[in-house]
Order: sequence, then C-alpha cells, then structure tokens
Amino acid sequence: MRKSHPIRRVVLTTAATVSGVVLLLSLKPATDPGATAAGVMPQQTAGAQESPQGGAATAAGSGTVTGDAAQTQYGAVQVRLTVSDGKIVKAEAVQAPQGGESGQKTALAVPRLNQEAVAAGSAAIDSVSGATYTSSGYKQSLQSALDKMKASAGSSQGTGSSQAGGSSQAGGTSSGTGASSGTGSSQAGTGSSQSGGGQSSSGAARVRTVTGSVAQTQYGPVQVRITVSDGKIVKAEAVQAPQGGESGRKTALAVPRLNQEAVAAGSAAIDSVSGATYTSTGYKQSLQSALDQAGG
Repeated sequence: MRKSHPIRRVVLTTAATVSGVVLLLSLKPATDPGATAAGVMPQQTAGAQESPQGGAATAAGSGTVTGDAAQTQYGAVQVRLTVSDGKIVKAEAVQAPQGGESGQKTALAVPRLNQEAVAAGSAAIDSVSGATYTSSGYKQSLQSALDKMKASAGSSQGTGSSQAGGSSQAGGTSSGTGASSGTGSSQAGTGSSQSGGGQSSSGAARVRTVTGSVAQTQYGPVQVRITVSDGKIVKAEAVQAPQGGESGRKTALAVPRLNQEAVAAGSAAIDSVSGATYTSTGYKQSLQSALDQAGG
C-alpha cells in the first residue's frame, strides 16, 4: 500500500478547515434577533403613521362654509365665508334682497358688511344705516356660518385626539413585545387615550343654548335666546319682539344693538337703546332670565 505524501496531507487538511469556516459564516443570521425582540420595527411603523395625522391637523380650520338663510321683510340674506387657519379671509352674500329700492340698499350695504365681517372675525359688526333689515339678516346668517365653522373645527380636533391616542397605544404595544413591563406601557397608553376621549365629551357639553322667559312690555312680548360656551355668551338673539308699524321699526333698530352689547358685556348690564326703552327693558329682563338658567 502506497503512503500519502506529508505535504499533500497538510494541504487537504487546510482546505477542509477553510471550507468549514466559510460554511459557518454563511449560516450566521444577517440581522440581530435581539433587535426584532426589542420591537425596533414596530416603532418605525408607528413613526410612519404620524405624518398623515399631522397633515389632517394642519388642514383643519380651512375651507368654505355657508350660513343658514335669514328671512327678512324684504327677502332672504345668506352669507358664505372662506376660512383659512380658523380666520375669515373672505365674506360674501350669496343671497340678498334684490329689485328696486331693496336692490339699491343691498348694493350699498353688502360690500361694507363683507369688509366688516373679515375685519372683525365675528358677527359683532355695525348695521349699515338705511339697510337695517338687510344688515340684521346678514349678521344672523354670518353667525350661523361662524357656528358651523366652530363645530367643524371642534370635530376635527376630536378626531385628531382620538387618532393620537391610538398611536400612543400602538407605540406601547411595540415597545412591550416579549416583556411584561412593555405590556404595562401599553395599558397606560390605552388609559391615556380613554382619558382624552372623556375630556373631548366634557368640552362639547360646555356649549349650550338657553332661552329666557318672556318679558311682557307695553308694546308686546320680548324673549331672548343665548348661546353660551365655557360660561361666556357667544350669541344673543331676540326670538320675540314687538312687530308692526312704529314698534317694528324700533325693534329693527334696537335688537341688533342689544344683541351685540349682550355678547360684548357677557351680562344683562347693558345700555338701553334710545327711542326703544320698553323693548330694551324687556330684552334685559329676558336676557337676565336666560343667564340665570345658564348659571351665569
């Protein structure tokens, strides 16, 4: 039997060793299992979900909103607002009295009312002299549009809070994968989301509308309705007031001013309108009744 050459034996042994090392290296995992167990990948997913939520929050408070049509003695008045970041950037009357003298008063009053609405950012604007009915209807529809705008903004904020709570819960779950302490974090995140929902509900409950009792005057009943938000009057209107003839003209003159003063003062301590003393007195009595019911 022929003996193996010593050099050939060394070469074969070295080749076998190198092959074994290469085989072991090829079987080593490309990623660290500990990184997956620590929840690194779920955290990246949660971070990617934050972008669409942020975009929704930025878009909130922008767009176009149209108020309800306000019926006046000479025709309907309806206002449309263009809003950007919660501020009025444009106001226009999509309906207003037309034809004859009414059309002339509309052409005079509406551009001024549009400008004042943008400048004030509210319905607390002055009536245009000689166009009292159109001005009153404009302000009513403007207030309706503002109420819709606020309701829409509140709904968007509530949706954003709910989504943020869900993101927090997802983060807690991913960080707690395979660890009991992580499970506790997940439960804490869920609790935070539920707490946020409760605050949103209580915030919505702070806005309410209250109607005062009827105040009888020498020329007819006066009754006031107010909208209260966080304890403050944000809208006041007379649902009843003397009408017809001289009484109706005094009502058209006095009520818009009384409404504005009630919102500005936040109480019934407002001045009477000269020439409409009885209507003013009845208005303040009904306003105080509404404030008593609202707890103000």
